[in-house]
Amino acid sequence: MKNVIVLLIMIVNSAIRFGQYAEFNFLNKTTHKWNKTNEGTVLQHYFVFENTGDTPLVINDALVSCSCTKVQFPNHPILPQQKDSILVTFDSNQKYYMQDRIIKLKANTKKDQELRIKVFVVPKDD
Repeated sequence: MKNVIVLLIMIVNSAIRFGQYAEFNFLNKTTHKWNKTNEGTVLQHYFVFENTGDTPLVINDALVSCSCTKVQFPNHPILPQQKDSILVTFDSNQKYYMQDRIIKLKANTKKDQELRIKVFVVPKDD
């Protein structure tokens, strides 16, 4: 009987652990829009977040659709209730008019997190 109780405790404990996730809570918005800018300008924005989940947050990858957008994210686990930031850099060289980019963050969260940047780029005069 004692072995059965120990086994049940282990099973319940494992189930609780599997239900734990890290969770992004962005302290500013998940979309950032810069003011109108001239072509060739390099823009940067920090997205500040807190891990409001039950387990350390580990960001594995940041997917972008254009090489004009670079993402720097922490390469260490962010503990529960700890804050950190993600730096997004956008190079407007050879980009024209309205630019809209989505960054998909891959992490140990229930679902992927998306960030978005927008800017209107004024082309250089030829």
